[in-house]
Amino acid sequence: MSSPIVTRRGAQKSKIQTRAMVKSAVTASKPSAALLEAKRKAKLLKMQEQSQQDQVVKDIFQNAVTAKTMLLKPTGIVYDESMALHRCLWDDNHPERPERFTRVLERCKELQLIDQCQRIPSRRATKEEVLLLHSAEHYALLQQTSGVHDEPAMEDFSSRFDSVYIHPSTFELSLLATGSTIDLIENIIRGNVQNGMAIIRPPGHHAMKAEFNGYCFFNNVAIATQYALDILKLSKIMIVDWDIHHGQGTQRFFYNDPRVLYFSIHRFEHGKFWPNLKESDFDAIGYGNGLGYNFNVPLNKTKMGNGDYLAIFQQLVIPVAVEYQPELIIISAGYDAALGCPEGEMEVTPAFYPHLLNSLMKLTQSRIAVVLEGGYCLDSLSEGAALTLRTLLGGTCPTLVEKLEPPCDVLQDTILNCIYAHRQYWRCLQIQPMYTMEELNNVNPQPKLHKVSRLFIGGEPLPERFPTRGTAPITIPEVVAQNEKRLKYLKSATKLLAPKVRVCYVYDEQMLQHSNTFEEGHPEQPERIKRIYEMHTDYKLTERMQQLPIRIATTDEICLAHTRAHVNFIRRISDKDELQGMGEKYNSVYFHPKTFDCATLAAGSVLQVVDKVLKGEARSGVCIVRPPGHHAEPDVPHGFCIFNNVAIAAQYAIRDHGLKRVLIVDWDVHHGNGTQHIFETQSNVLYISIHRYDNGTFFPKSKDADYDVVGKGAGVGFNVNIPWNKKGMGDLEYVMAFQQLVMPIAYEFDPELVLVSAGFDAAIGDPLGGCKVTPEAYGLFTHWLSALAGGRIILCLEGGYNVHSISYAMTMCTKSLLGDPIPPIQVNGNMARGLSAAYMSCVETIQNCLNIQQRYWKSLVFNKRLPQSAGENNNEDFLSATMKNLDITTVESKGVIGCENVADTAVALEPSGSKPKVKVKTLTEFISENLEALQNNEMFAVVPLKTCPHLKQLRPEEAPKTIDSNAPCELCSSAVENWICLSCYKILCGRYVMEHMLMHSLETTHPLALSFSDLSVWCYLCEAYVDNSKLHVFKNLLHRHKFGEDMVWSYPDTKCNNNNGRPDGDSNRDDDDDDCDDTHVFSIQLEDGN
Repeated sequence: MSSPIVTRRGAQKSKIQTRAMVKSAVTASKPSAALLEAKRKAKLLKMQEQSQQDQVVKDIFQNAVTAKTMLLKPTGIVYDESMALHRCLWDDNHPERPERFTRVLERCKELQLIDQCQRIPSRRATKEEVLLLHSAEHYALLQQTSGVHDEPAMEDFSSRFDSVYIHPSTFELSLLATGSTIDLIENIIRGNVQNGMAIIRPPGHHAMKAEFNGYCFFNNVAIATQYALDILKLSKIMIVDWDIHHGQGTQRFFYNDPRVLYFSIHRFEHGKFWPNLKESDFDAIGYGNGLGYNFNVPLNKTKMGNGDYLAIFQQLVIPVAVEYQPELIIISAGYDAALGCPEGEMEVTPAFYPHLLNSLMKLTQSRIAVVLEGGYCLDSLSEGAALTLRTLLGGTCPTLVEKLEPPCDVLQDTILNCIYAHRQYWRCLQIQPMYTMEELNNVNPQPKLHKVSRLFIGGEPLPERFPTRGTAPITIPEVVAQNEKRLKYLKSATKLLAPKVRVCYVYDEQMLQHSNTFEEGHPEQPERIKRIYEMHTDYKLTERMQQLPIRIATTDEICLAHTRAHVNFIRRISDKDELQGMGEKYNSVYFHPKTFDCATLAAGSVLQVVDKVLKGEARSGVCIVRPPGHHAEPDVPHGFCIFNNVAIAAQYAIRDHGLKRVLIVDWDVHHGNGTQHIFETQSNVLYISIHRYDNGTFFPKSKDADYDVVGKGAGVGFNVNIPWNKKGMGDLEYVMAFQQLVMPIAYEFDPELVLVSAGFDAAIGDPLGGCKVTPEAYGLFTHWLSALAGGRIILCLEGGYNVHSISYAMTMCTKSLLGDPIPPIQVNGNMARGLSAAYMSCVETIQNCLNIQQRYWKSLVFNKRLPQSAGENNNEDFLSATMKNLDITTVESKGVIGCENVADTAVALEPSGSKPKVKVKTLTEFISENLEALQNNEMFAVVPLKTCPHLKQLRPEEAPKTIDSNAPCELCSSAVENWICLSCYKILCGRYVMEHMLMHSLETTHPLALSFSDLSVWCYLCEAYVDNSKLHVFKNLLHRHKFGEDMVWSYPDTKCNNNNGRPDGDSNRDDDDDDCDDTHVFSIQLEDGN
């Protein structure tokens, strides 16, 4: 750390104050009337907001009630055969050719998709609609080309624009493409269709306000978005642009508009890839009100594939989309990132596009519009687009033929850069911990410290005229042949399953017989499944499902998960007089004469569903059964559970159906100890549990539920515990757990069947769980899991003890499986209000889980620490205040600022009471000259903490009489950059020497150390600089020895006593609210961000 700049101005709360400002603050002994009035109004406003919330939220299940009428509507499709007319007259090999359009339609018809859609008539956009975004001159310029057949003149005209050709039909077809897109959006918003696809050309996302660009003339998606904002009165629209080229036109239209969240995933290669713009990099995050609403995900190498794109969606797109809560999602669907495309040179397989789209399908009440953009390999384009339409129609996500590769190193850097740039605006991007520049310099090695880098190379200078012929990428015949062969294999091997029965289910009133006759009102009551079934009937879901006959599980089947002695013990339960005593011998168990019959019926009924799904006769299943099972151990009942239904089903699927990989997701709020123990040594069953743990105090109160329990023997790594240590976890926390842990691990595991231990006691309103997960969130989680295993997913009821909560929650899960839209989940709060205790605990849990599980799962590569950004230290306010209030003179010296381009700046540390000898640059001047570097985070203004919890460990009364600033390191005798430990007063060297002070802190946990170089204090446990009045005693001792005089008091909130530089009163007190002398010192430390 370089020396700080010491001035005659004080700093309070990171806001720079002049001497006059401090005096006025000191003399004001009472709050002003204006301040009191402002506080009164703020309190009144808060009460009014609370009252409004109370009026609006009449029922915590209101959204689920509303969902009763939310049924799946048709999928819309819009296209026009005339769009094939648009072609390049002077280059038959031009990439943007009519076959792009015709081949997509042919494949959709081949899969019989068009007939399943509701056709929306195409129409031309009006001039007024085009002028919503484009200039009148832009419109008129293209209009002038309409019907012009002068080929040389049109080629010459086209050469004025980058990557454009104009056909006599271009103007009319551009209007047709834009108008068709608008009508698709309007039909979705009006409720005529659920979702839809616009198979159109020319494409649009490169078209700018007054410029044709990149095959695009009118920006179809942008105009339709503006139409939805202005005419349809939407307020939140999300655009996901997965075309391989950055949609700079769309970005520019909405760059400062928070009503549009724009995501672009594009090839960049540090600006070497077209359109070669610096604004395509990750740090272009929006402007003004739109700050934080523009996401660029630049891909800096080729050959990125499914695993890379999946990581982008899991780490960025899905969490931000959930938090943003858009009313409509529009996909700018270019397929030039698909395998075989010569433009993109990426390797996303056509069957993977459904997985990307599926992850967004249940947001916005399933209102999604897919609009065709680019894609120049006809095979992958037509297949990818057709499978996208199939997904909109409710088709299952195809099982991936090729193994999913983990995200590459280059992509990891890009994602972490994006998170770094946006984290201060989004709660969902707060997972990664931060590191300071001190750590960057001190910690070695640094495998988990992500270093943000910006590199822009750019392309060739733009010519006066652009080429119009031979613009297609040069392809190597061998590579083309290899890609064609691979695409042919993928197409033939991809199974597009479509069972006639979408959802089957089991339920029987016989399972009501098991009840607790000794305790009235026991939580595990028969009413649980009865009310769930009644709600399914009330929502008219049962008539859309196939009910399966129930059966009793055989002893051999139950013994797949339990000992025969346990089965025989439960079978022999018959004497009613003994039942209460027998139940009391176990943990939270009761028995009934019909317990064995009900338990074997529950287990056998689940096996009925397993058979139906694995035979391909039904896509998915719902098991409304009891008693629950996931606590049942192999040899004892436990926690209301007799036989472990899901564990038996998993073993049965492996034994009788030959499955090799089964995934069990247990979202019951209690840890499924029984399931974990049954499979902890197996690698063919992956068990993931999300549960309350509360540091081992929440039922079942076992350390086996903690995050570091990962399995045994062959099963190591196949047990994933996500333990919550606080109550109050809600939708956002569960979403983060799913996207950070559950879904990445599940995709990597690649299950053949998904079993959900569907306990709903984490639901809002549950008397035992204490969490706040909404019914609609459970529907969303079910939908995400249905993307796995070709859609083969079975939900089996576990816990949940508010009959309203579990009825609504399981109903939302079933509606999700049936394809119905579900209401938006509840994401309460925002960044401005701060982060809740539950959220912070959630982040800690996820970090702990990632630290453990990344040893076993290659997809978990994003748990790295990010540099502290400007937003973390409020440096924008800090610098703004500095610029307005400072006019500071310092003393000449050298080597103050640790930044390469200001290495010769002459500022020095002098005794704080001395007078300046030579006037040099003021701090204001210095910051002015280097403001760009500060704003770009190439340089950091580090604001020390005002306090830290470890100050209480200080014992100033035991401080030495003096601190020798020339004393050497006690271990290596170095006299360079030494520090003194403020706990034991050892003198040791710092990071640039042998790191002995760092090692000392790690060994002893002594937190605070004082630098001999600049009198700064570093807390190793808080990982931050600290500047507090309690440190003055120690700083003054060092200051005396170093400069021969006392250090000027610099703490405006604490009275100063001239006795040895100590503050008045107890030196260990916690409050710092007293007045102070009006002499102040302002210390700012600037560090090189490179």
